[in-house]
Amino acid sequence: MSAESGAVAPDHLDEAFRLCASLTAEHGRTYDLAARLLPEQRRHAVHALYGFARIVDDIVDVTDVDDPAAAARGVDDAYARLHAALEGDPGALDQTGLVVRALTATITRYGIPVEYFDAFLRSMRMDIPGTAEHRVRYRDMDELREYMYGSAAVIGLKLLPVFGVDDVDAAAPYASTLGEAFQLTNFIRDVGEDLDRGRVYLPTDLWTAFGVDDDLLRAGRSHHRPDPRIRRALAHAVALTRDRYRKAEPGLDLLPPRIRPGISTAFVLYGRILDEVEHSGYQVLDRRVAVPRHARLSVALRQAASGMRIRRPKSVLDN
Repeated sequence: MSAESGAVAPDHLDEAFRLCASLTAEHGRTYDLAARLLPEQRRHAVHALYGFARIVDDIVDVTDVDDPAAAARGVDDAYARLHAALEGDPGALDQTGLVVRALTATITRYGIPVEYFDAFLRSMRMDIPGTAEHRVRYRDMDELREYMYGSAAVIGLKLLPVFGVDDVDAAAPYASTLGEAFQLTNFIRDVGEDLDRGRVYLPTDLWTAFGVDDDLLRAGRSHHRPDPRIRRALAHAVALTRDRYRKAEPGLDLLPPRIRPGISTAFVLYGRILDEVEHSGYQVLDRRVAVPRHARLSVALRQAASGMRIRRPKSVLDN
């Protein structure tokens, strides 16, 4: 089903969107930089989508190790509050409530299918021990893609109506693939942090092909250096992820000209994370690699200049 067509109450919407913008700026530096190149209303929508994903992700990451039942309740609460808000009940004005208000306004404005958010919340439950959906490991890429559909692919699908894409059906496979590429990049970068939470997202068959098991990963995290077998496995994962970027790249041409610079910025910067992983010698077990700030700004400025050269006259779709 799609979002309800009823108007969203304007109360506290400015505050809600400001909160989502601050969450994006604090936690999603690449998304934030890319969003700044978008027209204002569409930028607000991206902030709302990111803000909701951020608070749910935080619920899972902060509580699932010590209190998985609380994490599951938090995800269920986010689900219930979103659906209640879409039915006209705005709920409380705590952080989750404000983000849900911004998200509800965005869903209603752009007609985003609610099923995408349900899929996202299901994937979040797959991270929580004790839930029916919980997965300890993913045997192969097909199993991991089931998780990534909700955690990543639907992110791109949600954005297509926000961006005003003319042919959503044509763009959808590219958007899903780009979402997977971003997610795989995160998995590679965050191997060490995820290991501390008892999670290994990269598929078991990828690791075992290079003689890597959980004990070897934990030893690498403790000793602050990756075993050569781990480096080879990660190099293979990087190659697979670059292939996802190559398959997604033609979809950039399907975006409206005013949207393209922002998404191209995210496309380039996330790819640069893989460069940093390689340049570090695959030192991702004990640190979190990042693209230097000056490089992020350089890419954003270059894409912004490109957007100015191709900008078309403003239309109603740009509001």
